[in-house]
Amino acid sequence: MAQKNQKKAISRHLIGASSLVGAMTFLSRVSGMIRDIIFAHLFGAGIVMDAFFVAFKIPNLLRRFFAEGAFATGFVPVISEYKSTKSRLETRTLIDSVTGTLAPIVLVISIIGSLASPILILIFAPGFSEGDNRQELATNMLRLTFPYLFFISLTSLAGGILNTYGRFAVPAFTPFLLNITLIIFSSLIAPSFSNPGIILALGVFVAGLVQLLFQIPFLYHLGLLPRPKWSWHHKGVKKILKLMLPVMFGSSVAQINLLFDTLIASFLSAGTISWLYYSDRLVEFPLAIFGIAIATVILPFLSQKSAESSIEDFSLTLGWALRIILIIAVPAIAGLILLSKPLITTFFYRGEFSQIDVEMASLSLVAYSLGLLSFILVKIFSTGYFSRQDTKTPVRIATICVILNMILNIFFVLLLINFNYHAPHIGLALATSISSSINMYLLFIGLKKNKLIEFPSNWKKLFFQIIASTIIMSTALYSYTTYVGDWILLGLLSSIMNLLICIFSSVVIYFLCCYFLGMRLEVFYRQVPKVKL
Repeated sequence: MAQKNQKKAISRHLIGASSLVGAMTFLSRVSGMIRDIIFAHLFGAGIVMDAFFVAFKIPNLLRRFFAEGAFATGFVPVISEYKSTKSRLETRTLIDSVTGTLAPIVLVISIIGSLASPILILIFAPGFSEGDNRQELATNMLRLTFPYLFFISLTSLAGGILNTYGRFAVPAFTPFLLNITLIIFSSLIAPSFSNPGIILALGVFVAGLVQLLFQIPFLYHLGLLPRPKWSWHHKGVKKILKLMLPVMFGSSVAQINLLFDTLIASFLSAGTISWLYYSDRLVEFPLAIFGIAIATVILPFLSQKSAESSIEDFSLTLGWALRIILIIAVPAIAGLILLSKPLITTFFYRGEFSQIDVEMASLSLVAYSLGLLSFILVKIFSTGYFSRQDTKTPVRIATICVILNMILNIFFVLLLINFNYHAPHIGLALATSISSSINMYLLFIGLKKNKLIEFPSNWKKLFFQIIASTIIMSTALYSYTTYVGDWILLGLLSSIMNLLICIFSSVVIYFLCCYFLGMRLEVFYRQVPKVKL
């Protein structure tokens, strides 16, 4: 009985922390959506935004490497181990040593990246030609956006410390500051200048600094504000550096895939990069709220259980995360596909964002939506490996999937062009979804083989409840969108009202169906027993 109550308490703790992080992430994503709406209204999907998205994507990719890669999935397991097994002084020394060693490395990379901006643009966007000014514009923007890498890496280091000590809200809220800063720069400052793209890039630089400064008081309050010192030979630093390279690559497959998308998209028509960006942003909304929120919360917990050799709690926690994601992601995929055009229209169809942009972005949204479940589960399953300080397995799988994604990118784009299809860019999104799905499957097989994850005991019943409820919800949603007709013909207020009706009614219908099919609230907090399939 005591063990059962303990497991239920663990689940409630995870749900509470995940809900808090999810709420903060939701706030961040809503502000991010407002930011993108302003971008679309003021700048459309043309040369300026193509150049900006490339200039922002390059340091953002490296942010996934150094920030979410090393400082989160590499640093957190090590600091969790120190927190559980060593003294506070030793933990504090580790924090000081990591900060003093890794910060100069990232600073040097940031400086080199800024100086090498022309070369980087030629590498990552070779399709940009000097004739349409995208190459020069992107180069000038990248010189301003690259230092963002330094600020956000230290911000992520601070966030890793706060998460380890249970302060999840502050790191989850921090991205909100990025969006607010860019909203101010894009709507209030950029329109007054002849080259608004440069002002947007400057906004990224300022946002990185603001995010870092915001977390400092919270670290000081915990008594963990780093006092950086170069300590290359510290045992903990060596361990993190040893984990760093494979973690950087393994946890960033989705971003590498998107970067390959950008490279090929630069050879397609102007606006392609923007269409992919706006559709990807809508898919990232549920990915961040559920996938990243849950992965953020369970990483310190799994790291602690791994250090304690508590394999049962480890596998039960991953099984709990799998169950929650399946319940949420499957209907979300159906909703994104059926509402692809209404979503793009409602959020972006105004100002410089044209009807053609709506059509093109909605098509890539459908292709990206097919990979939503795998995008989320790759985050969750990768966390299972990284928490055990196993970085070799994810990097092997990541290598396979990156190569596969590149092959599929070329194959689908050439195939669609050969058939004179008007939107070959959807091949890029489709390739990303397929390669991510294979990545997810291979990660899961590895966890299952080592008994590190368990299906719920009633998994067949659970799958039936999810699929049946999704079909009923989708039927109702399709009927309503057909009744409404062409969303582009609606006014803004009418679009918003109809979209809200679609979303809220779909949620109600889905969970009512789940309830009538036997699903109860305890499925969200009950730890699953160990079973054999």
